Amino acid sequence: MRTCRAGDAGKLTVVLVTVVLVVAGCGGGPGPRAWAASVCEALTPWRAEISKLTSSTHQQMTAQTTPAQAKENLVRLFGGAEQASETARRRIADAGIPETDHGDEVSKGFRTSLAKIRDAYGRAGDTIDALDTTRAAAFYDGVQAAVDTLNQEYDASALDTGRLNSTELKQAFDEVPECR
Repeated sequence: MRTCRAGDAGKLTVVLVTVVLVVAGCGGGPGPRAWAASVCEALTPWRAEISKLTSSTHQQMTAQTTPAQAKENLVRLFGGAEQASETARRRIADAGIPETDHGDEVSKGFRTSLAKIRDAYGRAGDTIDALDTTRAAAFYDGVQAAVDTLNQEYDASALDTGRLNSTELKQAFDEVPECR
């Protein structure tokens, strides 16, 4: 059995620090293709949920339900969209920062856009939840105003893909199967 001597601990520390520095220096984030695949995997279920929400919202706006039923359904739908947006935002955050020019800026852009969308859905749900359902016409006017505001906020939160200053990421998004 070998015993450690005083000098061994110092050598071990130097070796560990060297290993950590070498590993850290080999790139801490995913490559452009891996990151693009992770982003598209995060956005696919989100897009499906948003599509379902849009269709369901339209149905609720035209259905023959009571204002109280419509309110309950719309609040639930917007809550689902809010949660789906947060899940997508979190998954993109978990994907890390792509190892490419402006990778941090691009990743932050995606996360910020989804956070704004999440918040817009949350505000729309809260606005509808606060509406009085005793007067149907006023309730549906309030719903329409909340949806109009949501649409404006949604449009304003869109990620400016023209500012993706990475040729590598643009190419990766065009090529990886997860983004098709």
